[in-house]
Amino acid sequence: MLRNRLLRVLAPDDFALVAPHLRPVDLQLGSVVIAPDEPTTSCCFVEEGVVSVATVERPTRIELGLVGSEGLVGAMPVLLGDARAPYAHIVQVPGHGLAIPSQALRAAVSRSASLQHTLLAYIQTQVLQLAESIYAQAALNLEARLARWLLMCQDRVSGDAIALTHEFLSIMLGVQRAGVTLALQGLEGAGMIRGRRKRIEILDRGGLEGLTEGSYGVPEAAYARLIEGGRKGAAAEGFRPPPAA
Repeated sequence: MLRNRLLRVLAPDDFALVAPHLRPVDLQLGSVVIAPDEPTTSCCFVEEGVVSVATVERPTRIELGLVGSEGLVGAMPVLLGDARAPYAHIVQVPGHGLAIPSQALRAAVSRSASLQHTLLAYIQTQVLQLAESIYAQAALNLEARLARWLLMCQDRVSGDAIALTHEFLSIMLGVQRAGVTLALQGLEGAGMIRGRRKRIEILDRGGLEGLTEGSYGVPEAAYARLIEGGRKGAAAEGFRPPPAA
């Protein structure tokens, strides 16, 4: 059964436009799904795992957004008319997805106003996520930014435990590893999380949300309203992708 939420809400006719072009791909930890300033030849509907959108080749590496089973990696550059993305799209939590050639996706969108509407609505939620990331980076302390990031990660994985290292967290938050360790200790001391080696368990989502000062929840609410809204695309239920090449 498909797990990607975008594919699952597509109307049968829209799903039929993209389904023949979908091919399974592995999302290996640390692999680059889309390289910055390189032609985006394919997009990826994430089935499981988390892909991070981040700055690279700069003095400080900062995470700008996340894509998981709710989304489509490469949607913004491909569907907004620019075949190149200025940021790297890197697998942060391993999993798998369904790749589609960029040209095939653009052709499908050109044939269906409803498919275009759904994918542009998804891009709007990405823009909102970016705006909230900017707010969080400018206005929140490290513990609050970490709380927001952990909530967003949990939304995109199965269960309450997230497989993450302090080193990777420090890269994504743009701070020293020692700062991440102190922030994790603070959240753990408050009973909101439980830390284990390379693993973080969420214990108190409400407490974490309270720390974020509203920077978590706006894109998520927009996604539920604009994209899901009680819809389910029955055509996706029985879909089985072809084997990987």
